[in-house]
Amino acid sequence: MIEFEQARQQLMAQAAQLALPQQALLTEALGMVLAEDVVSAIDVPPEDNSAVDGYAFALGAQDHGPEGLRVSQRVAAGQVPDALVMGTAARIFTGAAVPFGADVVVMQEDVSVAGERITFGEKVALTTGQNIRRRGQDVRAGGVILSCGEKLTPWHLGLLASVGIDCVTVFRPLRIGVLSTGDELQEPGEPAQPGKIFNSNRYLMLALIRACGFVPVDGGKVADTAEATEAALSRIAEQVDIVVTSGGVSVGEEDHVRAAVEKLGSIALWKIAIKPGKPFAFGHLGDALFAGLPGNPSAVLVTFLVLLKPFLDRCQGRLSRQSVPRLLRSTFSVKPGRRQEYLRVQLIDDGEGACLALHPNQSSGMLSSACWADGLAVLAAGEGMNVGDTLPFLSFEELLS
Repeated sequence: MIEFEQARQQLMAQAAQLALPQQALLTEALGMVLAEDVVSAIDVPPEDNSAVDGYAFALGAQDHGPEGLRVSQRVAAGQVPDALVMGTAARIFTGAAVPFGADVVVMQEDVSVAGERITFGEKVALTTGQNIRRRGQDVRAGGVILSCGEKLTPWHLGLLASVGIDCVTVFRPLRIGVLSTGDELQEPGEPAQPGKIFNSNRYLMLALIRACGFVPVDGGKVADTAEATEAALSRIAEQVDIVVTSGGVSVGEEDHVRAAVEKLGSIALWKIAIKPGKPFAFGHLGDALFAGLPGNPSAVLVTFLVLLKPFLDRCQGRLSRQSVPRLLRSTFSVKPGRRQEYLRVQLIDDGEGACLALHPNQSSGMLSSACWADGLAVLAAGEGMNVGDTLPFLSFEELLS
């Protein structure tokens, strides 16, 4: 077995930018990765504007006698104001441009209105610039607002729209082919048959790929024969950037995937000191890459999230990032093992703060434990732990982001 960190480094070293740039409208770009820096051509906001509904004036005019200040104009959002008449105030609304000559906005709740004049309460304290959003305080013209390699979120798209951009250059999302192997598999919706199990891995892998922003290509189920396995791998490798399989990479007589990949291409990595997920394999199939995940569903989930997902992100051109674990107390003990272990845990509060509870069944064949869990606790190879010890926690949300 290859130690986990060594295997991770070897895998990441073989990641290369695969996708070519393309144009995408903002309405289509969610989850895509920017292929170039984005520079704003404008300031945001484009001029000083009011943060509240109120009155804009020059601060030195506040003490303008008992009669107060005359309101000389009304400025709504979207209007271009006139320069402020000296010694007067402008009625102004949130988002409206501040007239030239005004340097403060008082909230409407802090003034009294009598006809066309306003007066200030005795306790109203104002400073220059109060309640004014300055030009360019969000974005400066000529500045890089998003960098090449950023994965576009809803707030990224909102920022792009705020500077008038409706189309961006992104990397084409990777096409990832999915094959699941095993004569024991039957599809959901069919009547349950003796000796068969429903094909959960197919739907798990397709959903994981889609959730991470890639394009899944469903290659279906492959029969447990060398011929069928080779044919299916050859066929789907011509259609995608990366082929991902579940099952068939172990050492059993019915495990044909690894042998087929070695015949059609090459295996560069196999058998990693990770639990669950030891049979993970990586290699090449012609021009396509290959990742062989184990057959048990929780092993599929773990190896996809902690090994394959970071690799796919780099191949997609995404900025290098690594999930940063939180150190949290455990409410359980675990004996040392030979492999780095990923435990399905739930985040709870035991009255003394956030801590981790362990699902009682960590079998790699169980998916219900992942539905119960909030993420994975990481236990290094050769290390045990006792109740109250801290260990790293990775949330599913963070791992999928």
